[in-house]
Amino acid sequence: MMRTLTGEEIKVGTSLPELAISLTPTLVISSAIATMDFTPVHHDVELARAQGSQDIFLNILTTMGLVERFVTDWAGPEALVRKINVKLGVPAYAGDLLTLSGSVIAREDDTFTVDVRGQVSLGNHATGAVTITLPT
Repeated sequence: MMRTLTGEEIKVGTSLPELAISLTPTLVISSAIATMDFTPVHHDVELARAQGSQDIFLNILTTMGLVERFVTDWAGPEALVRKINVKLGVPAYAGDLLTLSGSVIAREDDTFTVDVRGQVSLGNHATGAVTITLPT
């Protein structure tokens, strides 16, 4: 059973455990469909390659969801996401591995900011920060 961390358990500098996600074609396609993003580069390999991509790739809504999941899985089910500020970098292609890492960079009362980085084989796919509030 998951529990929510308390403010006493979290310090600035705390590292989150890494999360590695295999970017299967099924994940890339199904998450694009689930977010109602029917842009062909997220499900049509031939069209994606014709437009200069290696393969189909994650859409931004999926990336944002995975970043949020990374932080809330660590913090617990009662953590509230207050802000997400993420910049996309290189594409996250099907067949690659997305590894999310992060650390707490700021605290104000029960509000914490986590620096997050999502890496794939080509480099940084997503970098930014997620701000959460824990229950008091």
